[in-house]
Amino acid sequence: MTDHSVSSPSPKGAHQSTAPVIMLDEARLALSSAEGMVEILRGISLSIEAGETVGVLGPSGAGKTSLLMIMAGLESLTGGSIRLAENDITTMGEDALAALRRDQVGIVFQAFRLIPSMTALQNVAVPMELAGRRDADEMAATALEAVGLGHRKTHLPDQMSGGEQQRVAIARAIATRPRILLADEPTGNLDSGTSEKVIATLFEETKSAGAALVLVTHDANLAERCERVLTIEDGRIVGDRKTKASAA
Repeated sequence: MTDHSVSSPSPKGAHQSTAPVIMLDEARLALSSAEGMVEILRGISLSIEAGETVGVLGPSGAGKTSLLMIMAGLESLTGGSIRLAENDITTMGEDALAALRRDQVGIVFQAFRLIPSMTALQNVAVPMELAGRRDADEMAATALEAVGLGHRKTHLPDQMSGGEQQRVAIARAIATRPRILLADEPTGNLDSGTSEKVIATLFEETKSAGAALVLVTHDANLAERCERVLTIEDGRIVGDRKTKASAA
């Protein structure tokens, strides 16, 4: 019988395991289309260590976002296997996957995905409230302070700028001190000045949490700020190198 249990999350700030936090072994993803099955990911093998920052570059349609989706367990593999935070999620059930994401993974999308009728504090707190955490508001407030938005707790999304909304989304992602942060073009909807503030916040909070960061981007300069850059083309990893940031 397959064990679909999820490892208990580490205490806050105590990410002590030396095992890679993400491991893919010949990961494949095929999706159906009007023309039949289309191979999106074609046998990707890689590992990402705790605390490592990884940029993912590649042209549109190369499979960057799909790679992030399988790492988050939001798409199921059609071949190969994947381990996330020491859990084999290849055949894990939806309930266990949801619990794993809640406790171990923070996700930041290009679209902010905030609930319009909720304040900044409520948007950050709601995932923790759904998990039954009694300290959800306190943790949400701490996260908002960390991203420089303590003064925006009671504001609705439409009362904030795009950059502020994305920082609320980052606060939501880092509030539980996850081991893994996944970011998909997090500055795609922002101007250059605002983008810099958001990226600085993302890297600062990643470092503070001791989390691994996987950052999908079209911006080669942004990718170079990570310690490692993966290049993906036609569903395959064609480049994997360390950057100058890895020696900093």
